Amino acid sequence: MAKILYVEDDLSLSFVTRDQLEKRGYDVLFCDTGIKALEAFQAHLFDICIFDVMLPVMDGFELAKKIRLENKQIPIIFLTARSMQEDKLEGLKLGGDDYMTKPFNIEELRLKIEVFLKRKEVQKEGKDFYAIGSYQLDVKEQKLSIGKDQRQLTLKETKLLSLLSLKENTIIKRENILLNLWGKNDYFLGRSLDVFISRLRKYLKKDENIHLENIRGVGFKLNVKS
Repeated sequence: MAKILYVEDDLSLSFVTRDQLEKRGYDVLFCDTGIKALEAFQAHLFDICIFDVMLPVMDGFELAKKIRLENKQIPIIFLTARSMQEDKLEGLKLGGDDYMTKPFNIEELRLKIEVFLKRKEVQKEGKDFYAIGSYQLDVKEQKLSIGKDQRQLTLKETKLLSLLSLKENTIIKRENILLNLWGKNDYFLGRSLDVFISRLRKYLKKDENIHLENIRGVGFKLNVKS
């Protein structure tokens, strides 16, 4: 189930939109301010963002700027009552992927969402739970468990382990991991990635059939013997 971060300060409109999206099978986390939305984005995993432009304190454009500092890949759709060409261009310059003018057709919005989700292959591959050898990863709760032992993971740890589990026994290139988790590929983020990999090795050491392998100069491979 794809997870949407939906931000709108018009409560009547947000209720109808959220209800219609949920009826179509989406998991929608709703916020009525940009500040709340940024906090939610930093705490949860999302597949797509839908932002109203005219928000109190932190508008949709400013919110998108901050989101793009953390993730350059996640799709962002702007919603606005303003139809000025300058606003549309501004939204796209800030990293928005699409723009809809209110009042909008919910079916058109759904179709736009589907296009972006197909690009990310979320519907085909995304999971809420992963079995990793003797371990269980609960993506939404950000918890890794084996038997009665349970560990609370950080958001980045959860994202990284989910990505590795999705491509179990397959090499994932370093640059792909960096772009997926941090939105860019550079030397310093590469060092951060190495730290996260070391942590995951420690977390998974109770199952000797699991080996998180460093393919030097290429990437990483989560080997799990059946």
